[in-house]
Amino acid sequence: MSSFRKIFELYNWDDIQTEIYQVTEQDVERVLAKDKIDLEDFKVLISPAAKPFLEEMARRSYAITKKRFGNTIQMYIPMYLSNECQNICTYCGFSLTNLIPRKTLSDQEILDEVAYIKKQGYDHILLVTGEANKTVGVEYLKNAIKLIREHFSNISIEVQPLNQEEYEVLIEEGLYAVLVYQETYHEAAYKMHHPKGKKSNFNYRLYTPDRLGKAGIHKIGLGALFGLEDWRVDSFYTALHLKYLQKTYWKTKYSISFPRLRPHEGDVQPKVEMTDSDLVQLICAYRLLDEDVELSISTRESEKFRNNIINLGITSMSAASKTNPGGYSVDEQSLEQFEISDERSTEEIKKMIQSQGYEVVWKDWEKCF
Repeated sequence: MSSFRKIFELYNWDDIQTEIYQVTEQDVERVLAKDKIDLEDFKVLISPAAKPFLEEMARRSYAITKKRFGNTIQMYIPMYLSNECQNICTYCGFSLTNLIPRKTLSDQEILDEVAYIKKQGYDHILLVTGEANKTVGVEYLKNAIKLIREHFSNISIEVQPLNQEEYEVLIEEGLYAVLVYQETYHEAAYKMHHPKGKKSNFNYRLYTPDRLGKAGIHKIGLGALFGLEDWRVDSFYTALHLKYLQKTYWKTKYSISFPRLRPHEGDVQPKVEMTDSDLVQLICAYRLLDEDVELSISTRESEKFRNNIINLGITSMSAASKTNPGGYSVDEQSLEQFEISDERSTEEIKKMIQSQGYEVVWKDWEKCF
């Protein structure tokens, strides 16, 4: 049986980290002189030595993105269905240990949220829950997709990892994409930050994109939570994972997200700080590595940063996000998963994108294309 674990075991975290930090400016110049970038080159482009070359990387990233995606930015919005969670995660407001009011949306509350979101113009929605299989398991998700599928062209989910056959059930109901972040590829650190619950199983989470690929999902979203470990090494492993999946499940599309630790109900501080310029460097490095992968930025990032990142490789953005269940129309007081930074309205984000010469796209390509 094919799985990323076999590839994962060929690499050593400490060795990768050493290689990245030993890169020289001459190595960067050599890589930037190439037309085609590979994984070894990616390590060079995310190294501290590549910092002085950020302007050149940004120019190339812009040119590649414009050639592949044109002057378009896709808009999506998350809809939180529940903050119930059976996991203990040190960095998350929904963690089981946080004594907070828990809420799971009813059918009518889901439809109330949908009505509000549709008025904003969205046709691409991301359904989000905590990881609570008994409360928001496959049957709940299946019902939610049935309720809303006539209202949206594309339905994505970011929920607990599921078995292959469970994904197949949801795909049959209209599921389009699944976002599943490994959080960190550092196995020991992963276990430290996930001490209890199903999420504590590192391998089950690592195998999730394989199960999705076998189930025939249209798109898979990958990423790491920057701050839990060294962002450079986690980004290399994410790129390694991406390349394996593209080769193995070549009919599937892929996206990368860039979440940084944000304030939440808990107090985990970033182990390795990721600055704004670091994030720009990483976005450009991913684009130079892969011209087809979609790169997404959320409202975790500041207004100023999001304004300036439009033409550097990003292809999709969220706006006016609420990270609590029912936050748009039902219950604005329930606990958020994390604080957002860019609080502008959808209309404001739309105008900002258009002011930079880009067209706002409200949905992904239809499957028939």
